Amino acid sequence: MLPLRDEMRTRQTPYVTYGLIAVNVLVYLWEMLVSMGNPYYQYAFALVPASFLRGITVFNVLTIFTSMFMHSGLAHIGGNMLYLWIFGDNVEEAMGRGRFLLFYFLGGLGASIAHILTNPGSEIPTVGASGAIAAVLGAYLLLFPRNRILTLIWLGFFVRLTMIPSTIVLGFWFILQLFQGLLSLGGPDVGGVAFWAHIGGFVIGLIGARIFTLPRLRSPYDDYSGRWY
Repeated sequence: MLPLRDEMRTRQTPYVTYGLIAVNVLVYLWEMLVSMGNPYYQYAFALVPASFLRGITVFNVLTIFTSMFMHSGLAHIGGNMLYLWIFGDNVEEAMGRGRFLLFYFLGGLGASIAHILTNPGSEIPTVGASGAIAAVLGAYLLLFPRNRILTLIWLGFFVRLTMIPSTIVLGFWFILQLFQGLLSLGGPDVGGVAFWAHIGGFVIGLIGARIFTLPRLRSPYDDYSGRWY
């Protein structure tokens, strides 16, 4: 299942969401230019669990945040930015811009910690915004469980666009991450998807969603029936 768009419009321009997407794209373009002649680039700014645990320094802590804006390829950044574009605007409006930005970075921090704890000996550089975006997905699921998502379902020759509740789209996504994460435990140290970063970020999102919307006595969407646009 590939989500393409949700049905809820925002009442305010989601400047933080758009800004995060813009920064990620700009960093990716800069990364491509620099890494062409510098094979050690990712090790300098990516999160490397084993290196982090050998000595927690200011620079190592900074790699948690610099790695959140780095990506390994067009498909990687394209998928991440699609999810942030679909789900970030509504969460931003529910939390407020400042709280949403703080929530986003805390989600990325929690995702990185989960990845480090489950891969303490890994020397493989970890990059990507997916841990922080997973927190956004967890918050969206908790705040907007009745929203419907326009989703592309592709099974072999069967291709269909359909509206699916966010509980199914995001619930299925999380179950898949959890299943793959459990399979990866105790396995060889190879590159690939950082499933436990996704899991950690998603859990942070579930926990933090209500906390970060607490100053608002009620969600601005409580009486919203939802309309496709």
